[in-house]
Amino acid sequence: MPPPPSRASTSRTAASTSYPSNYQYATTTSRPHTRRSTARSRRPSTGRPRIAASTIGLQNQQLVCALTESRGISPTVGLAFINLDTGEAALSQISDSQTYVRTINKLRVYAPSQILIPNTAASPPSKLFCIIEEDLDIINAELIPVDRRYYAETTGLECIHQLAFTEDIEAIKIAIGGNYFAVCCFAAALKFIEFQLGKTFPLHSLRVKYEPTEGSMMIDLSTISSLELIQNIQNPKSQHCLFGLLNETFTPMGARLLRSNILQPCTNEVTITTRYDAVEELTTKEDMFFAVRQALKPILDAEKLLTSLIIVPAKPTPTFVEQSFNRVIALKQFIHSIKPVYEALAGAKSQLLVQIQHNCSPSMVDPIIEIVDEVLNEDAQYAKGPLELRNQRTYAVKAGVNGFLDIGRQAYKEASGDAFNGVQQLSVTHNLQLELKYDLVRQLYIELKASELANRELPPEFINVVKKQNKVECQTLALMKINQKISNAHNEVLDMSVREVEGLIDALRAQMSSLFKSCESIGLLDMLASFAQLATTQDYTRPHLTDTLAIQAGRHPIREKIHREKFIPNDVYATQQTRFQIITGCNMSGKSTYIRSIAIMSVMAQIGSFVSASYASFPILHQLFARVNMDDSIEANVSTFAAEMRETAFILRNIDRRSMAIVDELGRGTSTRDGLAIALAIAEAFVESRALVWFATHFRDLAAIMAERNGVINLHLAVDMTGDGPNSMTMLYRIADGAVQDKHYGLQLAKVVPLPAKVFKIAETVAKKLESHVRKRKKTSTAVIHERKRKLVLNLKEHLTQAHNGVMQGEVLANWLRELQKEFVNRMLAIDAEAHALSAGSDEDEDEDDRVMETDEEA
Repeated sequence: MPPPPSRASTSRTAASTSYPSNYQYATTTSRPHTRRSTARSRRPSTGRPRIAASTIGLQNQQLVCALTESRGISPTVGLAFINLDTGEAALSQISDSQTYVRTINKLRVYAPSQILIPNTAASPPSKLFCIIEEDLDIINAELIPVDRRYYAETTGLECIHQLAFTEDIEAIKIAIGGNYFAVCCFAAALKFIEFQLGKTFPLHSLRVKYEPTEGSMMIDLSTISSLELIQNIQNPKSQHCLFGLLNETFTPMGARLLRSNILQPCTNEVTITTRYDAVEELTTKEDMFFAVRQALKPILDAEKLLTSLIIVPAKPTPTFVEQSFNRVIALKQFIHSIKPVYEALAGAKSQLLVQIQHNCSPSMVDPIIEIVDEVLNEDAQYAKGPLELRNQRTYAVKAGVNGFLDIGRQAYKEASGDAFNGVQQLSVTHNLQLELKYDLVRQLYIELKASELANRELPPEFINVVKKQNKVECQTLALMKINQKISNAHNEVLDMSVREVEGLIDALRAQMSSLFKSCESIGLLDMLASFAQLATTQDYTRPHLTDTLAIQAGRHPIREKIHREKFIPNDVYATQQTRFQIITGCNMSGKSTYIRSIAIMSVMAQIGSFVSASYASFPILHQLFARVNMDDSIEANVSTFAAEMRETAFILRNIDRRSMAIVDELGRGTSTRDGLAIALAIAEAFVESRALVWFATHFRDLAAIMAERNGVINLHLAVDMTGDGPNSMTMLYRIADGAVQDKHYGLQLAKVVPLPAKVFKIAETVAKKLESHVRKRKKTSTAVIHERKRKLVLNLKEHLTQAHNGVMQGEVLANWLRELQKEFVNRMLAIDAEAHALSAGSDEDEDEDDRVMETDEEA
């Protein structure tokens, strides 16, 4: 059988490797991609950081993905992911667009090591094949065409019935009903694992789940990088990212679950709310919280451990057999560590904690403990050293299970005792300090200090002498004979012990469903306890799920933790009538930090975490976009402007009412006039999408032009510019209403730097002349007045709707309505007054024109 394909393969697609006769790769020698791949491999690497698969998915994971698609105007893509590290299979079927954006995002998040695709899609290449091939550098996977016949629905259904946990089969069948393509992919992935990777799964041992496409928020790779959700941009090894901030977990299962949730935040309101309830209970019950954290500390990586027990290689090697002892002993340690978790959750009230406690209850665990204790010695411990490992394998199975095994162990014990006594006798006979050592090659050997042989030779009885620095290693003929007796006894014991351990593993496989439930529950509890740890130490608050995004005293959670200075909080409020918020302000005033904090807190809220604010409410978002970086893409040979236009085009194609986008300094990569025109056009498209958008910009004209547009508001980051000299500017880092008022903050900042006085004076003069010229051409129109009135009425409607759906009642509601009425009347009167002044000004202009015309006629 050929070896499995390497992830570091120069060519990304398999062209000639074949399976056994009944399962073969399809050949794609006619594809012209080989030359392109070779050219890519010759390009020298650059210093620009790149988001690799290991930074998004599980590190060094072995994950196989099979996919296929329907043919038609609206493509449907089926995917099946099988993780050989955690023993989990995820099926999904996506109704995608012509650009396959959701499919590519799914592949980037999961980061598979091999991607299987039908050969009919590879030759001739389909659009999906080409798009995936272009994305291989980011996904870091092999694209492998396979025979189309292995995408068989009947085989996939049979595999689900045979491999899924018995109690989950019916639920899975209901979930996959009508999802033909996902089931076909499951069959193809299993065939690949069996014939190419040489691994199989026993009956009812695989965690199979169906992931609906509507169950999680979509976050594209650029947004993941820009918001530093998983990795810090400046230093990939730094913990200064959202994952590093929230990762207070003790178990690998908890850390993996946290990473997965950050990349795919939940969109189910019930699930999010139950997580809030659990975190709140952990934060309010101090004794429970500390008991849970203490119980989680000793727990092993049970997911990988259980997976190693259920995966059976086609040809078990001696090493695999010997490792079985360590696995079952580690499993015993894990099972016994579940009870403290159950006890720590005593008195839990929230639904999620009660369910976790149930999955860790003695009724779930005790039957498994009984199965293990019937076979394994009570004192069997996890071992690492070679001699400890040999003794562990010899005595792992308890006495009385097998009579012949007990006899063999007695022979092993007697031979080991003979070796020890023989060395002690030699030590006395020759007056030497001898020690008995062990390694895998020589087995037992003798070691003594070289200083003891300073005045004499080593007796000829000692053979195979090896000198190592200040020590001498050797053996005797008698010791070598004893080694052979020990080895024979050990092999006999090992053969009989292996049969008992394999029988134990077979018995445990029938209990894998309960074990995986306990494992998943512990991982979830670890993540929730991590959230509770942050909530108590960082003064976070529980969010509310509403139709309004409202944050009081919100802070950027990552910046708050790493900066020594006290972070200045800000408020956020966004509804459909304030859905497009233009943020202006001076350089370094905090615009980027402000908009990023909103996006990061939205992610935190939808994974079940408390957020860094004194009050917060969020709508459930289904898509999150960020266009914030300003770097040239050297590898893709595109400029700053081309890069930002490409990312913005992606956002515009996919954004909708259930989305959020943050955009920072759009259009600054080209000329001022073109940049403003493009920014205006894109802003209009964002407003029409009805998504929540925060648009940070230095284009003051953009703020002025869009100000009267329905759904648009202007905000700015305040700066104190009343000082003199080098302290003429003070960044307040506080959000304020309206567009930025001071029009020369750039000049003031240049003065602080400072620029030479002469250069600064000329710049100031030019700026004032340009400002005067622009002011003469500005005029308020009646259309703007009409738009202001319409906007005011729509705001009134939204406030009344919120009052109708809210909790205010009685006198409190009456007072609020009176204040709302007063504010509405005053603002409407102000608009009418401005309209009257505009009309009077127009009449005066017409009279002035008439007088000018009369004067001209007289002349």
